[in-house]
Amino acid sequence: MNVENVLPPRYEHPQRIARGGMGEVYRAEDAHLARTVAVKVLSERFADDEATRGRFTREGLAAARLSKAPSTVTIFDVGEHEGRPYIVMEYLAGGSLADRLAREGPQPLSHTLDWLRQAAAALDAAHASGIVHRDVKPANLLLDDGDCVKVADFGVASAAHLASLTEAGTVVGTAGYLAPEQARGETATPASDNYALAVVAFELLTGGRPFERESSTAEAMAHVSAPIPPASAHNPELPTEVDEVLARGLAKDPEHRFASCADFVHALRDALHDAAGRTTVAALSPAPPASRRRFPVGLAALGAALLAGVLAAALLTGKDEERAAATVPQTVKETVTLEGTTIVQTVTTEAAPPATQPEPEPVPEPSAAPSELNDRGFALMRAGDYDGALPLLEQAVARLAGSGDIAEAYASYNLAFTRLSLGSCDGVIELLDRSEEVQGERKEISRLRRDAERSCGEN
Repeated sequence: MNVENVLPPRYEHPQRIARGGMGEVYRAEDAHLARTVAVKVLSERFADDEATRGRFTREGLAAARLSKAPSTVTIFDVGEHEGRPYIVMEYLAGGSLADRLAREGPQPLSHTLDWLRQAAAALDAAHASGIVHRDVKPANLLLDDGDCVKVADFGVASAAHLASLTEAGTVVGTAGYLAPEQARGETATPASDNYALAVVAFELLTGGRPFERESSTAEAMAHVSAPIPPASAHNPELPTEVDEVLARGLAKDPEHRFASCADFVHALRDALHDAAGRTTVAALSPAPPASRRRFPVGLAALGAALLAGVLAAALLTGKDEERAAATVPQTVKETVTLEGTTIVQTVTTEAAPPATQPEPEPVPEPSAAPSELNDRGFALMRAGDYDGALPLLEQAVARLAGSGDIAEAYASYNLAFTRLSLGSCDGVIELLDRSEEVQGERKEISRLRRDAERSCGEN
């Protein structure tokens, strides 16, 4: 069939932009409404298969029910032309997350969290309407001109009040994103979509799927029986808190997963927020008093070298600028662009001492938890009060020594940073070695180690 005759006459200048599954997708101009649309047409080889034709039409009906839902591709029309059913939907020019991953690999945290939040809203809305997508994957998460995600392709969706789309025991979906119950041929539920979204999250964060195998069959079976790999092992830049959230999202038992897609995304955001609060480097501090030993040139540049780490934390916490503004009397604004986001960072130039000195932070009694000591010491670091942070962090490291707990890694790093900021090289390299031994390689540790070796080697 000539391409010009594939669609009804009102859809002019069709250009095929995708082919796969049971349909072909064309970009065309709607002559009646003067807008660009995407038209999905049942493949010619399936045109005489009544079961497939019915399934394709039900896709349009299921998707049309969700057209007003958030972050969902809008359906404009469902019809049939020359014996082939078609679905007309909005055209999204930004491609898919699969395209983005293929070009760029792991995605920035800020983008990843936004995309997951948008997809979660669409999927939760579908579940509330009695519809399970059953094929959530990056190729079905499309991007509009504003780089926002919309969920597309309910071609294998199961819908309440509509006839079943598949035979019992048939595996429906894409192997790399199948929930264990789907891989076993069992009925998909909202929890199955939740699982698939966790797989997408893993891929956006690491650049790869959690159970990649050489064959689709092997990958589907790995979802059923293989242990869940930690994302931080695939991307050392990720904190281990993310592993715990993904482990629950990818739980083999649907009952152990998050109650909704939104709950999963909230937990992931909280994990990144909490990790940033314990591990990010301190903000640039006021110049040391004249009585304090001046840093070597390499150490004086430490804050600037680590500014990217501070800004990454600002994307997650949203509170760094407020803290900086509250603690720095005289400042200038410096605009920095990080992964597509412009942030105005407050940087001290000549800090005048306050009229009245604040009350010193009381040192907690010995019964305080080591993690609390670390958190309070870190807060003082962020405010530039390294003298106040030092005893708290020394207590935390002493009490966590040898525990192997992630809190020991964070406290060791924070103490190393604080000592360097005070002009002391005492035990800094050993502290960084211990932090890396517990939590693995991190770019913040590597940067601080380089500055410590350069600066402390000069003294």
